Amino acid sequence: MTQPIFQTEDAALLTRAAPVLKWAGGKGQLLPQLRERYPKGLEHRTLTTYIEPFFGGGAVFFDLVKTCPGLEHIYLCDVNPELVLLYRVIQRDIDTLIEALRGFEETYLSLDEEARKAFFYELRSSFNDVRGSIDFGRYSSEWVLRAAKTLFLNKTCFNGLFRVNRKGHFNVPHGRYKNPTILHEPRLRAAHEALRYAEIRLGDFAQIAELADEKTFVYYDPPYRPISETATFTSYAGAFGDDEQRRLAALYRALDTKGATQLLSNSDPTNYVDDPFFDDLYAGFCIERIDANRMINAKASKRGAVREILVRNYEV
Repeated sequence: MTQPIFQTEDAALLTRAAPVLKWAGGKGQLLPQLRERYPKGLEHRTLTTYIEPFFGGGAVFFDLVKTCPGLEHIYLCDVNPELVLLYRVIQRDIDTLIEALRGFEETYLSLDEEARKAFFYELRSSFNDVRGSIDFGRYSSEWVLRAAKTLFLNKTCFNGLFRVNRKGHFNVPHGRYKNPTILHEPRLRAAHEALRYAEIRLGDFAQIAELADEKTFVYYDPPYRPISETATFTSYAGAFGDDEQRRLAALYRALDTKGATQLLSNSDPTNYVDDPFFDDLYAGFCIERIDANRMINAKASKRGAVREILVRNYEV
């Protein structure tokens, strides 16, 4: 019998586990409502595998590892190669990553405002210029510096976004924070402790079909469907339109027949228009609407309370 991953001696460090990136669509502010809906099988240890096919900032995963010591297998997937690179570095080379990030922090904080701006754009340019030479499929020492740059850019850019253009280039402008925390060492070490047990995969969400069974809990947090005519931003690599949403719903139904326990979150298009897209797509499952707050938007007027949808195939 496979032994649980998280043992008693890990508990103190894992209590600090939290996202290391500020991520558009991150679930940190929804965690209290999501916790109320976590399946009882996690507590009772009848669910021993956890899968997250759209990992992003990982708020739900980092929350679960604090309270679910019965997990035996963890699979974290994403199609964004920069994210997968970052998490694999945290998993494998945490000390070297911390030292690289410490160097960036000491240099940046020692500069005046204009010099900080110049340093940011110089580093952003170097990040983008070498992207074509990065082998995202083969781990190397070059990954550590790139992961450190990803974290630096996320902590010092405008509004804490991670956004790339169609060429895969990071294009968020400089943020004017007086004293940003670029290196959060306790959080990085806690993330390392959590991630070192996981299998981190790069690729399409459909790959999880082979991993799930009746002992599996799957949490889906796909790129959100725009909830207005102008809300088209996604930090996700590649397009994720309605056809992809339908393909995801087909996977959800297929894994339901295999006995997997599943929870999915998405935007609610009925915030602004009469559009039962998800109600039709997930008919037959439990669909709830909950209040959420948009925390990342270039315009403050666009932040605030909106409804989101949760879809689950189990009772709470």
